[in-house]
Amino acid sequence: MKDQARLFIAIALSFVVFFAWQLIFVDKEKEKIQPPQPSQEAPVATGQYVKDKETTGVKSTQPAAPALIQKEGPPPVKSARMITVDSPLYSINISEQGAVFKSVELRQYRERVEADSPMKQLVAQELASGTITLGFSKNSLPGMNNAVFSSIYEFEKLMVADKDESLSFQWQDPNGVVIEKTFYFSPDSYFIRHVVTVKNGSDQTIEDNLTLSLINLLPVNNTRFGFEGPSALIDNGVEEVPTKEIAEKSLLTGNLKWMAIQDRYFISSIIPNTPGQASMKLFLDQNNVLRADYVQAATTIHPGTQQAFEYGLFFGPKNVKIMRSVGKDLDKAVDFGWFDFIARPFLWLMNFFYGYIPNYGVAIIILTILVKAILFPLGTKSYKSMNEMKKLQPIMAEIREKHKGDKKKMNEEIMGLYRTYKINPMGGCIPMVAQIPVFFALYRMLYQAIELRHAPFFGWINDLSAPDRLFRFGFTVPFMEPPFGIPVLTLVMGATMLLQQKMTPSPGDPNQARMMMLMPIVFTFIFINFSSGLVLYWLINNVLSISQQYYITRKLS
Repeated sequence: MKDQARLFIAIALSFVVFFAWQLIFVDKEKEKIQPPQPSQEAPVATGQYVKDKETTGVKSTQPAAPALIQKEGPPPVKSARMITVDSPLYSINISEQGAVFKSVELRQYRERVEADSPMKQLVAQELASGTITLGFSKNSLPGMNNAVFSSIYEFEKLMVADKDESLSFQWQDPNGVVIEKTFYFSPDSYFIRHVVTVKNGSDQTIEDNLTLSLINLLPVNNTRFGFEGPSALIDNGVEEVPTKEIAEKSLLTGNLKWMAIQDRYFISSIIPNTPGQASMKLFLDQNNVLRADYVQAATTIHPGTQQAFEYGLFFGPKNVKIMRSVGKDLDKAVDFGWFDFIARPFLWLMNFFYGYIPNYGVAIIILTILVKAILFPLGTKSYKSMNEMKKLQPIMAEIREKHKGDKKKMNEEIMGLYRTYKINPMGGCIPMVAQIPVFFALYRMLYQAIELRHAPFFGWINDLSAPDRLFRFGFTVPFMEPPFGIPVLTLVMGATMLLQQKMTPSPGDPNQARMMMLMPIVFTFIFINFSSGLVLYWLINNVLSISQQYYITRKLS
């Protein structure tokens, strides 16, 4: 009975592993979704910079669906300048054509691990539209799509070094409506304050929904854990919209605290200064260009009046500490899954250890040792149960041989044996199952923590967020994702799993024993493309488990 239970558990765990692998680890081909086609509008000549601060109001148009290639149209009346905003954290190019962000380059992160790699760019260079575009849902202000704003800032570079700086852009339509976009930059924060002022200098009342849009290529990274794509914090819950669900979830409405486009490590977000009833509207075109509109609640701006709309913009790393400093629950965009409440303390501890020993590989080792120490009593109970079961193996073998033709009698005698020696056949499994939430929390945290991106450990392991590869092969290797090389850390981890399996009491049935010995090989193939930080954790955990099992076995022998 005990062997059957173990076989059932082994098979069940195998199914869980392979099901999780297919469901989580293996990327499914993303569906291409055709976006709704925006209404066409006749382009209108752009206005000029207006110095009169009392002029107000206007109608505007929602931006056309984004495209990789700018459609031809009448040239603007005036040429658009490009103004670069430089701070210690980022460099942003803002075009007067729409007063949009054409690029956002992060100065403390690189695209790849190599020292000569370019800095991380958060806005795809193929985009013609840029991002942080402005419009109106009902097309109240025709011509805004081609509007060239003007800035009174006469230089082409704004340095944000010792104090906060601001940059304003204005545009006036032919009817006298003025749109002003002002950005406020801080030298020590990724948070950018953004104020849009609509001044209605026309003789018509504006009744419409202002929209502010994030536009970028849809993230297509090979994500095993975590989420990439559009998301929003609505009604105190984070809504994540997978690519294949954009068509059916293209409009989300509620009390919207922020909306974002995120990938594994970085995020672009619009954060209304005052959360309220609003919508996130999504468009995805055939070129994988994603537009996420923040649609303000309907507003009325009478002639001769003006109204200001204030937002926060965050273009930066998905660093929990940095995002928490912004407020508005932006750090909830970092989701560690079901066991988020366990993973976040682990992340804090890893960074705490890094503060004293500036090597994240060492920090992972210390964290693993600490977790293993906390779980030591559960592990001890499990190994004691295994040791007791091992002592019964010869007697159980005799019972199987004696009653091999009568399974009912055989099971009755085995159960009687358990009762005689007061042994729970599941005693070795229950403590291990109790540790599963901790393992999953560590996995999610180590996979998504931006702190491990491009973080070196030692030798050839120069990026704990990538698989370890010693040397580089000029040919492909089955089951291995590029780059191709020797996965040293993974092979050593597989060897420790094999050793641990040999130390575990084997089932009486030879077929079951062979199946259990295959598990380390299966896990090695699964881990071959895991980030080296995850493999390091599992390796150290195995070594500690082997040591504990050896100690308990020797103590009880």
